[in-house]
Amino acid sequence: MDTRVQGTAPHDVGVRGYDQVRMVVDAVPGAILVTDASGRIVLANPEAERSFGYTHDELLSLTVENLLPERFRLGHADLRAAFALAPSRRQMGTGRELYARRKDGSELPVEIGLNPIVIDGEQHVIASVIDITERLRAQRLAEDARGDGIRRSVLDTIPVSTLVTDERGRILNANPAAQVLLGYERDELVGMSLNDIDGVGRDIYDDGSLLASGAEVEDYEWVYRHRSGELVPVQQAIVRLDPAATGGEAFLVVSYDITHRIETREHVEHLASHDALTNLPNRSLLLRHLETLLTDLPDDGRELVLILFDLDHFKRINDSLGHHVGDELLVAVADRLRAWTRRDDFVARLGGDEFVMVFRSVRLGEELDARLRELMADLLAPVVVDGYELAVTGSVGGARCPRDGVDAGELLKHADIAMYRAKASGRNELQWFEPHMMEENRDRLALSAALRQALDRPDLGELSVAYQPQLDLRTGEMVGVEALARWRSTTMGQVPPDTFVAVAEDGGMISRLGGWVLRTACADLALMQDRLDRKLRLAVNVSPRQMRGTAWLEEIAEALEHSGIAPEQLEVEITEGMLIEDHVDTVAMLTALRRLGVTIVVDDFGRGYSSLAYLTRFPIDKIKIDRSFVQAITAVEESAAIVDAIIVMAHALGMSVVAEGVETEVQERYLRKRGCDEVQGYRYSPGVPLRAVVEVAKRLDQA
Repeated sequence: MDTRVQGTAPHDVGVRGYDQVRMVVDAVPGAILVTDASGRIVLANPEAERSFGYTHDELLSLTVENLLPERFRLGHADLRAAFALAPSRRQMGTGRELYARRKDGSELPVEIGLNPIVIDGEQHVIASVIDITERLRAQRLAEDARGDGIRRSVLDTIPVSTLVTDERGRILNANPAAQVLLGYERDELVGMSLNDIDGVGRDIYDDGSLLASGAEVEDYEWVYRHRSGELVPVQQAIVRLDPAATGGEAFLVVSYDITHRIETREHVEHLASHDALTNLPNRSLLLRHLETLLTDLPDDGRELVLILFDLDHFKRINDSLGHHVGDELLVAVADRLRAWTRRDDFVARLGGDEFVMVFRSVRLGEELDARLRELMADLLAPVVVDGYELAVTGSVGGARCPRDGVDAGELLKHADIAMYRAKASGRNELQWFEPHMMEENRDRLALSAALRQALDRPDLGELSVAYQPQLDLRTGEMVGVEALARWRSTTMGQVPPDTFVAVAEDGGMISRLGGWVLRTACADLALMQDRLDRKLRLAVNVSPRQMRGTAWLEEIAEALEHSGIAPEQLEVEITEGMLIEDHVDTVAMLTALRRLGVTIVVDDFGRGYSSLAYLTRFPIDKIKIDRSFVQAITAVEESAAIVDAIIVMAHALGMSVVAEGVETEVQERYLRKRGCDEVQGYRYSPGVPLRAVVEVAKRLDQA
């Protein structure tokens, strides 16, 4: 979901849909409505139902104009259209008449606070609706008191706090509502100064200037101090009474408790400035915080340091274990960051699996290095989530101010570029921004654009498929090939697979690339078989993204049909991360493949989170031992415990085993002695183009 803030308008909310917004809205004590850009009500809390007299479902069938008297509707539609063009937090109804209409047709005066918010990439508005009936009643009573003087019976019946004072703020009278609001008896209040109950400042009423400003009725937010010492937010108005009616200078101070309003406002503002999942500050609050810090940079040799942390392989966890486990992992990481940071530090979640830490004032060298060592040690300890112990690693990018920029957006961009450099360098490390990385970043963007063009224009011939032979260890015969994507760009030359596959994943092109490789390799296998006059097997890799939905299954069926090869000749290699949990989508896809007759292989076994125990839950035919374990075999007499265990247990489960990365005769002899079924690697052949496969096969047959 896109939760980016555009300009300074809609606020950033890292949620998937309305569910998490609803949790916050329902907890707010005041009436809250959430509308989309067309004015349709999409969320409403219980207080809104009570205020307007509609049921929840009835409210969701209305537009915001349905809640206004007819005389306001046309004008409000114009105001809403103007607001959509320039959304910003604003208050409506202050200082003028604004009314809402209940279901029964009655009207109530209201004040409305608007907060723009982006949900699921679409503009919405959070409206907090405050019934100001009591406020207007208090204002009318205060205005009436100007002409009628002080009437004890009126004071006693006014439902809001009402104090009568002299010109220096000494309290002359108080009504029962004031006693309840402040916690004092009337006799205690009389004779006290307004300074004694004021929670904003001391001795502000002594010169009479603040009271004198009440010549015209005008209310504003203020703070009182209760007898217990607790601060009470109030809406306050001060009215100068007619000296002729009171026998001297006197003022009416009218106020009422607005705690619920403050809580509602704080809830809405918190929602707009914090991530809903982790409750960390979001991007908009981070940028505001950085801008504040940058106005007061230290001049004692210390620097402001920004660290961007991105979890490695987070998509694998989401794809394999489900988003609920991914969310719990993000919450655990956020809790660790919150516990680790110091008072002057600032931590935020940008969205997805990216977090930012800001060190306000730190000395470079040992002080900073020690902090970062401590961070990595605390942050990267394994996390147990939903019964799974997950290894946490992260790619970290750093930027320093003023060396790498003095603008908040610039620093964040440079840290992001450094973080991507850390990912490209093998992940699980920290890289500091360097100017030359800007050029490399532009190269990465250019690489993505060039790959997209290569996929859009296959006629250019930039993309190709190489084939690495797979041999039966018992006979030495080539029994199959693994398809390996290759890319030679007309502008950038030969691009390594690790580089362009990562670009394809980041750019959302991996499904297109995988589909092209599948179709091309199936057609090429048919040609190989004709030239060799024997059946071969074809192994193709698949990404987790391709496993979602049924489109890829249809691609496989079409590729088999068009090429004429049998389903049992196709081997689909999946990552072992997909086996972590018996996920419904993964099981359904693998089961469908098995029904089709396709062989299922677990690639690079031993590197991820799973174990052989998971293989019993899935329809798996073959496992491929990761090359790192094979390369550890240096002598036939040595024991490679992991290789031995994989072979023995896989055979016990009725699966065959292929070892990749075989480079030496020692490794081959060891694997043959342990009963490994098949091998591939540079000892036999690297990946070669279609035209060379037949010659390689003949050479291997003669060896």
